[in-house]
Amino acid sequence: MSPGKQTTAGEGAAAMAAGARLEAMRRRVHLSRLALWTAIAAGPAALAVAVASTPTTVEAAPAARPTAVHTAAANADPAGYAQLFLSAWLRASADDATTAQSRLAQSMAPDVELPDPAAGAQSSPTSVTAVRSAQRGHGVWSVTVAVQYAGGRLRHYTVPVAVGASGAAFTVTGAPGVVPGPGRVAVPKSPYGVRVPEGALSSGVGEFFAAYLTDAGEVDRYLAPGVQIPALSPAPYTAVSVEQVSAVEEAAAADQVPADGTAVRVLVRVEAQDAGGQWPLAYELMLKARSGRWEVAALDSRAAQDGSPR
Repeated sequence: MSPGKQTTAGEGAAAMAAGARLEAMRRRVHLSRLALWTAIAAGPAALAVAVASTPTTVEAAPAARPTAVHTAAANADPAGYAQLFLSAWLRASADDATTAQSRLAQSMAPDVELPDPAAGAQSSPTSVTAVRSAQRGHGVWSVTVAVQYAGGRLRHYTVPVAVGASGAAFTVTGAPGVVPGPGRVAVPKSPYGVRVPEGALSSGVGEFFAAYLTDAGEVDRYLAPGVQIPALSPAPYTAVSVEQVSAVEEAAAADQVPADGTAVRVLVRVEAQDAGGQWPLAYELMLKARSGRWEVAALDSRAAQDGSPR
């Protein structure tokens, strides 16, 4: 058979198959309608059966695509950028715009004038630190930067920064302004209101910190089962002593170690010593009683101000 005749025969077969399928669909629809009208005539019960048996086609609705939410600019805190700019700006000079600090400040803030320090003035800061960021609008931020000078003098500046939509581009939009520093917030009452006397608990935490901070012994021997707290390496201090232990729970101040599983949270103030001097430190611990002794269950448990664990 020639290719032309093969193509004609194939097309005819496909047409016949399609016609057969169409005729079958028409018969099903006709039979369904006939059954439905017969059920109506027979009564409500038969109608319900007919409706239940009638084939139904349901098309699934297309899944809704998630809406993209652009939050890059909102999450791009420009604190570091403002800190870097102010550090360069304070060290720049309008009389010499070719220095590295002047060029850096101008590249970060093209429309901001450089300062003009007096000849021989020693005004370079010893440290520049961003202390607060606030978003003023879409893509507009204000960063407060603390500047410390020699002799302990402290000054705070605000730096306006524009953030690009992608959160990956920044520009300082105006000259810095000197402002008051952040105020002090009232400190809530400490939850560690129970004074722990010298005894098994204070002695145990003293030995733990000697192992943890000075490498005097094994840390593991003071830990509750399953707890892992590696010692600092290399050991930062040569000696450590416990100055005060305070607790949230009264059980920590008891003369005897309570029943196994009893947990207490304590704040331990220690004095560590190295070649450079003595350093007052503080740590939060969670301790658990087991077999007549206190064991460290967590270091820096970060108890909430109301005394409940976080």
